[in-house]
This record gives sequence, structure tokens and C-alpha cells, in this order.
Amino acid sequence: MNIAVLGAGALGCAIGGTLAQAGNTVVLINRNAEQVNAINSHGLVMRTPAGEQVVKTTAATSAQGLAPVDLVIVLVKSFHTEAAMGAATNLVGPHTTVLSLQNGLGHEDVLAQIVGRDHVLAGKTYVGGVMLAPGHIISGTEGKETLIGELDGSLSERAQRIAATFNAAGLATTVSDNIMGTMWDKLLINVSTGAVSGITRLSYGPLYQIPEIEATAVAAVQEAMDVAAASGVRLSFTDPRDAWRKASAGLPADFKTSMLQSLEKGSVTEIDFINGAVVRWGQRCGVPTPVNQTLVACIKGIEHALPHAPPLRGSLPPEGARFALGRPGGETALPQ
Repeated sequence: MNIAVLGAGALGCAIGGTLAQAGNTVVLINRNAEQVNAINSHGLVMRTPAGEQVVKTTAATSAQGLAPVDLVIVLVKSFHTEAAMGAATNLVGPHTTVLSLQNGLGHEDVLAQIVGRDHVLAGKTYVGGVMLAPGHIISGTEGKETLIGELDGSLSERAQRIAATFNAAGLATTVSDNIMGTMWDKLLINVSTGAVSGITRLSYGPLYQIPEIEATAVAAVQEAMDVAAASGVRLSFTDPRDAWRKASAGLPADFKTSMLQSLEKGSVTEIDFINGAVVRWGQRCGVPTPVNQTLVACIKGIEHALPHAPPLRGSLPPEGARFALGRPGGETALPQ
């Protein structure tokens, strides 16, 4: 398969490098010229449990001049989705699939506005990656699941073909007939800890010792579950405390959420696509979300106070965006 990874940071390189190692033609797109030059000059060095391996593949700082591919895997930060995909439409031909494996909700609608909803697949991955140096990563693929699916819940041939390609490369991948439910399950995990950790600047150890924080986190998750239920989304969680508990399961006390890591680096966060997504969906279906609204406001305030704070970003899904749910022939959409 001919594949482009749009946003080839540590995670994108872990997935793209694994696919390239299995014989697929992969181009890793990353704005960092040092990263791109290292990969093109020496190959991608991947540290795995089996040792370090050098994967020969190509990299580019942009999609400019590249031909259409079979699959575009989108892994840019949520707030870069619109700009990144808008500058890479030349990768999309009549039969190209655009697969988002990003955190949060809403990327699918941003992508659909640019390339057309028929081209878009959604997914979630638990694969991990750590950047050690330009062109050198730790690849965490072993035992890590990836789920992909059509937005309408159908079990399409293209989703099956992509899953087969991933599985052949050793990336355990399942096609889901409830991808929106899968994405919401992951969203609940992020809703439970991301914003409260970012606001308090606490790692998981102290975060989980403060009852007031737990109460706030559980309330935010309950709001999200209420919104999901009103929207016809099938969740695996029935108790909001389960999401709070699962968020920290198996992680050390010094673990920091990605939202906290972003703020510590002086970067804006993906709040618009996590708690902010709960707020938007709640507005569409008439479910109040005051706790999530407050968490979004607090994170926005922290972002605004960052040195060299970026201008307000406008990469959210348009107000008229519709979220297809359900199965073929029984498709529903959120109220507008």
C-alpha cells in the first residue's frame, strides 16, 4: 500500500516505520527539517523490544509535489488539522482514504470539509512513540491495539483492507462497527484527567489524592456520558468513575497528561477537541455541560497567559457539521 503519514512525530514514525518495514511504500511528513533530513540520510532508527532497527523510508517537510496515495494517516495536533490537510490535498485521489488516528473528537468533520466525507475513516490507536533524537524513536507497538471504522458503522471493504495491511505489519488492528462509541470511550479517559491535570499542574500521584479534583473529573465525565447518550452513541462505560480509574491504571505517579506536557512546553493544548468537543455536542443535543465549559475556560486562560501566546485558533468543526452515527440504512445525525 502507498501511504503518507501527515504529522510524523514520534507516534507517526512508529506507525509509519512499522508499515514501511513490512514492505509498504511510506512517506513521513513532518515540518521539522532536521527530522526529515536525518530520516532521508540515515533511515528511521526504531528502538523496539527486539533491539534497534533501521528502516529505510522517505520523509518530506510538506506534501508539496507528492502524488496521490492509497492512504493518508493524519496524526498532526488537533488544532493543526485544517491547515495541514488543506496543504496536502494533492495526496488525495479518487480512491484515497484519509484516516484520522488523532486524540479527541471533531477531526473527522474538519477533514470531511476539506476532502469530502466519503474519503474519511476514523480511528483510535494505543500505539506509543517517544522521540529520542531526529530520526530516532522508541516504538511502542507490541500489544497495542488500533481500531478503525466507517463513521456510519458499516463494515466496509476499504476498512477491512487497511486493517489487513496494519495487521500484516504487526499493528494489531480491528474494524469496529461502533467507531464513534470507541472514540467516545477514549474521549472519556481524556476528559477525566487532561484538563484537571493541566489546570493544577499535577502529575497523576498527587492528582489522585485530592477528593475535590476527583469529584470535578467524575462530574465532567458524567456530562460527557449524558451527551453521548442523547446523541445515540453506544459506550462501554456505565459508571463515570470507571473512566477516572482507567485513566491512571498501570501508570506511574509521576505520569503527566499530554495536556500538562503541552502547557509545560509553552504550547497550546488540544482542549477544543476533548472537553471542548463535549461542550459542542452538548449544545447540539440540548444537554448542559457546565463543568466541561468551566474546564475549557480555565485551560484557555492558561494558554492565553503563555509566553508568545498564539492567536486564537479557528480550526473547530463548522457549526453546521453533522456527525453520522448508527448503521447503514439507520443513519442518524445530531440536531443542529
